[in-house]
Amino acid sequence: MRRRPLKVATFNVNSIRKRLPTVLRWLDRQGPDVLCLQETKVQDTDFPLLELTAVGYQVAFRGMKAYNGVAVLSRTVPESVDYGLDDGAAPDEERLICTTIRGVPIINTYVPQGFKIDSPKYTYKLEWFRRLRAYFARHLSPTKPAIWCGDLNVAPEPLDVHAPEKHLTHVCFHEAVRRAYKETISWGFTDVFRKLHPNRQQYTFWDYRQPSSVKANKGWRIDQILATAPLAVQCRRADVDLAPRKAANPSDHTFLWAEFLV
Repeated sequence: MRRRPLKVATFNVNSIRKRLPTVLRWLDRQGPDVLCLQETKVQDTDFPLLELTAVGYQVAFRGMKAYNGVAVLSRTVPESVDYGLDDGAAPDEERLICTTIRGVPIINTYVPQGFKIDSPKYTYKLEWFRRLRAYFARHLSPTKPAIWCGDLNVAPEPLDVHAPEKHLTHVCFHEAVRRAYKETISWGFTDVFRKLHPNRQQYTFWDYRQPSSVKANKGWRIDQILATAPLAVQCRRADVDLAPRKAANPSDHTFLWAEFLV
């Protein structure tokens, strides 16, 4: 059977209503099969569903007012849609959505940021990674195709953050969170951007509080697309689109995409 390209993208939109024109322009220009969004920051009753379905996308979403929120846009109707972690603790439905598209489970996550390393929110973040690994073990197989993507709120290696020596106690680079991330991906996921670009310094997030951060390339690579082994070997291209971050009214993140033969 001939394989067909599956283009999957991820974008922390930092408010879907504020950034809807950005999303619509990118969909029109890039035409992904799947776009995963995080930090939609809108309750479900106010989600701009009609505007997105009007341009040819199916939409699954779960959100809350002003915080968090995830959505998956797809060219085809998902075979299944599930929300949240299902281990009996707080499900965090506004942080995880799993859709199956063309037979491939795609898990879109907005991992907790963590606030400060001495705060309960950071402890919750570390536990969230452990819960996520258990979720993978319950629902997926490392020997079958699956994709995990989103804003993971961790820069895995020094190459993934500017001036790493200055960020050793940051909640997105602290040794404990990097260890939690590595334990999670060790279940059976491969970072496809890093697989294709092992030495490339490429960021996906630049802090608003540093107005010159994009021009000075002072950023973080905290948005990722990962795949299980059968799909990782079929990833032919992966890249970051800087243009939306440089445009008017940008999110503090930008789009990351990867293309697989499925």
